[in-house]
Amino acid sequence: QVQLVESGGGLVQAGGSLRLSCAASGRTFSSDYIGWFRQTPGKEREFVGLISWRGGSTYLKDSVKGRFTISREVAKNTVHLQMNNLKPEDTAVYYCALRSTYGATGPWDYWGQGTQVAVSS
Repeated sequence: QVQLVESGGGLVQAGGSLRLSCAASGRTFSSDYIGWFRQTPGKEREFVGLISWRGGSTYLKDSVKGRFTISREVAKNTVHLQMNNLKPEDTAVYYCALRSTYGATGPWDYWGQGTQVAVSS
C-alpha cells in the first residue's frame, strides 16, 4: 500500500519561505508523477504543480512560478515543494498526490494527509 506523508508546514510571515516534503513508502517510483495541491476552507482543491519522478521535469501553475519550485530526492523517495516569497493568499492545507499519468486534471491515485501552511501579513 502506497503511503504519502507531507511535512514542513507552519506559520510564516509574508515574504518568508517554507519547504514542504512528501515522503513516499510502499512503492518504488519509476514513471510516476507527484503533484502538489492546496485547499482553503470552502474552496475546491487547487492544483499547484507536479514533478515527473523519472526525469525530474516540473510544471507549476502561473501564480506560483518564480516563487515555488518542486524537486525530488530519489534516494529518499521524497519530493519537495520549496516556497519562497510567500503571500497571505498562499495560506492553505497543502497535499501531495501520486499517479502514473501526466496532467493537472483528472483523478490521482494516492493522497497524503496534508500539511497546513499559514502566511501572515
